[in-house]
Amino acid sequence: MKILLSFLLSIIILAPCEAQKVKPVLNLVKGNTYYTVSTVTSSILQSYNGQDVNVAVDMTSKTAYNITDVKDTIYTMQVSYANITMKIVSPNGTVEMNSDKKDNADLSSSFLSAMINKPFSVTITKSGRVLEVKNIETIINSIFTSMPQIDETQKAQLKAQFMQSFGESAFKGNLEQTLAIYPSIKVSKGDSWAINTTLQSVMAANISTTYQLQDVTDAYYQIHGDAKITTASDGKVSQINGMPVKYDLNGTLTSDIKADRKTGWVIEEKLKQDVSGTIDIQDNPKIPGGMKVPMKIHSDITTTDH
Repeated sequence: MKILLSFLLSIIILAPCEAQKVKPVLNLVKGNTYYTVSTVTSSILQSYNGQDVNVAVDMTSKTAYNITDVKDTIYTMQVSYANITMKIVSPNGTVEMNSDKKDNADLSSSFLSAMINKPFSVTITKSGRVLEVKNIETIINSIFTSMPQIDETQKAQLKAQFMQSFGESAFKGNLEQTLAIYPSIKVSKGDSWAINTTLQSVMAANISTTYQLQDVTDAYYQIHGDAKITTASDGKVSQINGMPVKYDLNGTLTSDIKADRKTGWVIEEKLKQDVSGTIDIQDNPKIPGGMKVPMKIHSDITTTDH
C-alpha cells in the first residue's frame, strides 16, 4: 500500500512538471481579413570581368487576405495588394516604382498600380501550405494587354519579368516562406521540426528549414528557424532582359517569428538571408559565348500583420 501511495503521489507531483504540448496552426475566421506588411532590403554584389558591381534593392508591400470559405483544414481566400513600392540603386542610376503614383509615363509604377486591389484566389491548409493560386496571371496578362504603347518585344520581356516576380509560382513560394512554418504534431517548448519548401521566382530554390518552438506566451508562439537554400538542380533556364540564365547559388536563412496563439497568423517575422554562387549567362546575341558571374546576395526581410 505504501508503494502504491508513493507511486500515486509521484504522478501527482510530476504531472504539473510535464512540458505543455501545443499545436500551432492557422485558425482563421470566415469573413475576416488578415494582413501582411513586408519590407525587403537586399544588397547584391556581382563581379563582371574582375570588376565589382553593387546593386541595392528595397521593396515594401501590403497584402490583404479575406477568408471566403473554410472547409475542414482548408481555407479559401481572396488576396489583393494594397500597395507596392520598389527602389533599385545601381551604377546605372536609381529606379523608383510606386503603386500610388499616377503617371502613365512611368511604366513600372503603372504596372504596380494596375495590380492594386485586384483580387485573386488562394487556397491554403491550416499548416500554411499553399494548395492553389488562381487568376493572378490573368490579372497580369490583362495589365499588359491594356498597355499598347509598348512594342511587342519589350512587352514580352517585361511580362516575363513580372510573372517571375508576381506570378502564381512566385506568390506561392513567398507566402509559404511566411506561413508554412507549423509542425504536423503537437510540440513542447524546445522541440524542433523540419519543413521543406520551394521558392519559384527569378530562380528556383529548395529551402530546408529546421524550426524550434522557443517560447509560448498567452499571446503568441515564438519560433526560430535555421534553413539551407540550394538552387533546384533541374536545369531550368530563366530569362533576364531577354538572356537565358542558369543559377548555381547556395546559402542560409534564419528566421525569428511571433505567431498569434489564437489565429496562428504571423504577428512579426524577421528573416536574414545570405546566398552566394554564380549565375551562368548562356550564349546569346547580347553576350556571345555567355558568361559566368559570381554573385553574393544579402537580404533582410521583416513582415508584420499591420
